This record gives sequence, C-alpha cells and structure tokens, in this order.
Amino acid sequence: MINHYSSPFIKQVRFKKEVIPSFDTYPFHFPFIRAEAIDLHPKITYIIGENGMGKSTLLEAIALAAGFNPEGGTFHFNFSTYQSHSELEHYIKLIKGTRRPKDGFFLRAETFYNVATNIEELDKEPGMGPRIIDGFGGKPLHEQSHGESFFAAFNHRFRGNGLYILDEPEAALSPLRQLSILSRMHDLLAENSQFIIATHSPLLMAYPDATIWELTEEGLREKPLEETGHYKIMKQFFEDKERLLHHLLSGK
Repeated sequence: MINHYSSPFIKQVRFKKEVIPSFDTYPFHFPFIRAEAIDLHPKITYIIGENGMGKSTLLEAIALAAGFNPEGGTFHFNFSTYQSHSELEHYIKLIKGTRRPKDGFFLRAETFYNVATNIEELDKEPGMGPRIIDGFGGKPLHEQSHGESFFAAFNHRFRGNGLYILDEPEAALSPLRQLSILSRMHDLLAENSQFIIATHSPLLMAYPDATIWELTEEGLREKPLEETGHYKIMKQFFEDKERLLHHLLSGK
C-alpha cells in the first residue's frame, strides 16, 4: 500500500515572482505573492484570512493549475458561464508528488449552482453511459437545498484517492453538517486523499493533522488553530458573550 503521508499529490505551490509584471496590479498585489512558496500538508492544508486577502484567488489558481475547470467540478468538467478567473494560475508552479489522483473535485460555493446545471444539461444528452447525477446520489442537485447538494457531493461523488479543493464549503452547511463533513474527510483521508480548503470556519479547521496558512497584510503565516483570529473571536464570543455584545452594541 502506498504511504499517502509521504506522497501527497501536490507538495508545494511556488510563485514565479521573477515573471510577475507588477506587484501593484490585481492579482499580484496580494501580500502572499511575495512569499517564495507554500508547503502543502499531505492530508489537509487550510488557507484562511480576512476578506480581501486573496484566499479564493489563490485557491482558484491552484485548482486551475491542477487541471480543474474554473467554475468547479471534476477534472472532466469543461463548461463556462462567465470568464472571471484571474491569471494567477500562470504565475505559480505546482510541485507534485510521485502519485497522481484517481479522483478529484473543485468545489466552489459561489458556482456550485452552475455545476449542478451543467450536470443536468449533460444528462439530457443522448448517450450510452450512466447518468452523471447517479454519482451524486441520484437526486437532481437543483431539487435539493444548497447545503444538501454540497453534502451529496461529499457523500457520493468524492470517492477517495483524490485531490479535493474546496472554497468556503461551510457557506451552505450548518455546524452539525460541518462536523459531518469532518468525519467524511477523515474517511477519505484514510483512502489516500488530499484536501486544500479555503475557509472561515473554526469547525472545519479543527482537523488535528493539518496545516493552517493565514493570509494577512504582512504576507503568509503558518498558525495553529488556537492562534488564528477565527478561533480567538469565536472563543471570546462564547466565553464572554455579554461583554462583547455590550461593546459592539453600546450607543446604538
């Protein structure tokens, strides 16, 4: 059996700083671009930070460089409803391991509706193969809530031995569902998978064997969960809710 932990699909993301035209223009103005590289954990790498720090832009570039469609889906999805992705993919280099994924999915909260629509359109075309939706549990994704359709992808379409890149998956999930996703991720990791996840959720960040990279105004920093701003603000809120709310709401 392959030792997954010493053989990730992607080991590192390097920035081609020598060919970047200008650090003052989008998407090269993000502070993380000035780093040499980002080392990826063989199990889970979390990319976190405040809004506007470039999490989704970075994740999108990694996904495109790995061979995914900009709007999400598996390696085989090839549709476009609009052209909005950045050119950052051309300015990074993925340092890959010796293995190649047998499965994969790029899940974006903001474009998963488009993925669901594309599945319906493809399944309407005449063909001899099975329906694509059968790989997602059989029930049309548009007939489910956003959270249910996300959960269907995790439970049915993610098959293991895969590279899974997720952009804010918690957007459609309740706290209970987020914990269920952690459990499902654990199962998939046991089947030699690798995750790269952009998230704001301390629940999803809680997996014990992972790396958390925080994008800040100063650049890129690796942090344990307990030192992230996401964890600290949630901890402060639940431990001293009354005082925090008093400061937030006083005078309003």
